[in-house]
Amino acid sequence: MSRIYNDNSLSIGNTPLVRLNRVVGSAKARVLAKIEGRNPAYSVKCRIGAAMIWDAERRGVLKPGMEIVEPTSGNTGIALAYVCAARGYGLTLTMPETMSLERRRVLAAFGARLILTPGAEGMKGAISRAEAIAAADPQHWFLPQQFKNPANPAIHEQTTGPEIWQDTDGQVDVLVAGVGTGGTISGVSRYIKRTLGKPLVSVAVEPSESPVIRQALAGEALTPSPHKIQGLGAGFIPATLDLSIIDRVEAVSSAEAVTMARRLATEEGIFCGISCGAATVAAV
Repeated sequence: MSRIYNDNSLSIGNTPLVRLNRVVGSAKARVLAKIEGRNPAYSVKCRIGAAMIWDAERRGVLKPGMEIVEPTSGNTGIALAYVCAARGYGLTLTMPETMSLERRRVLAAFGARLILTPGAEGMKGAISRAEAIAAADPQHWFLPQQFKNPANPAIHEQTTGPEIWQDTDGQVDVLVAGVGTGGTISGVSRYIKRTLGKPLVSVAVEPSESPVIRQALAGEALTPSPHKIQGLGAGFIPATLDLSIIDRVEAVSSAEAVTMARRLATEEGIFCGISCGAATVAAV
């Protein structure tokens, strides 16, 4: 069967599940890592980057000649940059100045223009700047809004969830996912719990330095704080995060996440980021 894609945005998904053998210690459960780094731009965000653009094209709100502007903490920007390059759109990204230099270089390599916002303002500052740019000329700019866009969790309900279910032959009891926008945990959980009607324990992972999900579920005031786990812990509850499907929240420190990411590389041969390290700490 032919496997030729018309452009690289169409090649997302179908990433492998790999059993963790050494970092799990004495845990008796089978712990599987979904290697989203096999996506075209090397992260799970490739799915939402492509999905938000496809959806906007279908709805007619993104047309040839328009440009895209989006706030990002890194990987979503890289995903949008590769999709925009593949489909012929200009891209401007707003991001906190605290984001890594490596990510900025990758974004520039894809042709994206970067606007850095004060680190103390976190993602809220980047979001406000992107919204202001889009509002100044709405006929020219399209703002995907990853933290609000229903195409974000939808692509995980349509692709990531079914992939996990099929690859495990339905033998999955617990989903552990780091939460940034919340699209992954929301979409996968909806597919298994609601579409299939199967039991699943959904565990949300957030930085211990900024435990806003736990606070929200407890009805407490949100007190976001700085942390070093890029991609997790936006400091607020995004519209794309379905709190109703979360069964447990695990808080992981930045130091724990960094240590585990290094262990995954040296002990499992899995080269990943700090957010993956955080999810693995919670899983094991």
